[in-house]
Amino acid sequence: MARNLDPKCRQCRREGEKLFLKGEKCFTDKCAIERRSYAPGQHGQKSGARLSDYGVHLRAKQKIRRVYGVLEGQFRKTFFEAERRKGQTGENLLQLLEARLDSVAYRMGFGASRTESRQIVRHNGVLVNGKRVNIPSFIVKPGDVVQLTDRARASLRCKAALEAAESRGFPEWISVDVKEGKGTFKAMPQRSELPATLNEGLVIELYSK
Repeated sequence: MARNLDPKCRQCRREGEKLFLKGEKCFTDKCAIERRSYAPGQHGQKSGARLSDYGVHLRAKQKIRRVYGVLEGQFRKTFFEAERRKGQTGENLLQLLEARLDSVAYRMGFGASRTESRQIVRHNGVLVNGKRVNIPSFIVKPGDVVQLTDRARASLRCKAALEAAESRGFPEWISVDVKEGKGTFKAMPQRSELPATLNEGLVIELYSK
């Protein structure tokens, strides 16, 4: 299965902000952005050139892709599905990305990062409505109950991730029982509940060219 193997910290530095791709490390002063806030590469410190119009749109798309950890083909497919649905395409796009099983597992604190949550899903560590699902791109529907298997819940890594997520607080669109390692996807998130730094409007403009 194809996956992005680019170093996580370099991805954050390329976008010029924290994308929270490495779990707890991103909340400490060991985060690469804290020490080297310039772009990676030989000319990173000198990269002050103004981006073209296309470059601005491309960076907006790449940022969203990297935050949710999806490849270009997956992202394009999700965009066209968002375009097909009723409502605003940009909001639909972010809602579909948030409704992916790996993203829901991350929001519920099953993993310290989306990458770790995706691994837990692939290794048969998550149940949806009591049934085992190992497809990270599976779309969770409002009302679905997502929980860790007994084996996954017993792992120290999952316990630590749940405790850390509980201390930071859970999003409004999910409810989580930390002791049981179980949560409910109550509703699709509203745009106001999602990061303001994501500019889905530029993505729509990019794909409409």
